Amino acid sequence: MPTTVGFTDEEIDTAAPTRAARLKWVIVVNDSLPTGLAANAAVCTAAATAPQIAGLLGEDAVDASGAVHPGLPWAGCSVLQASAAELSAIRGRAAAASDTVYLADMPAAAQLTRVYDEYRQTLAETRSEDVEYYALSIVGPRNRVDKIVGRIPLL
Repeated sequence: MPTTVGFTDEEIDTAAPTRAARLKWVIVVNDSLPTGLAANAAVCTAAATAPQIAGLLGEDAVDASGAVHPGLPWAGCSVLQASAAELSAIRGRAAAASDTVYLADMPAAAQLTRVYDEYRQTLAETRSEDVEYYALSIVGPRNRVDKIVGRIPLL
């Protein structure tokens, strides 16, 4: 997966609306998951994404009392939902666009195991076409991401 997707310093405009950003970030969650598992899957893919995308997080904010609040994604992030079959298809399109798109995924095995090494072993024993996905995180040029995800609804 590329780590070259990101914003240059000149592109970062925290005063502009999120739609003005060149890159778009979406997280797509399996629509059959219960709320807690869906939230976990979205957060885990976001955690895998944020450090890989240069300029994704804005500067820390300070409130009127002087308390510091860590920087958030200044360009926004849409959380969408799709069926398991749609997730697999979306993942395939995102992986095919890996020259311009960053993709992080959360296979079901991540929530079905309690030990990280067991998760890795389960994946090692599973063919790619048999992996079930609980969430995807995709960052890339706005028009490319729109084509990859299509018109799926918000979560």
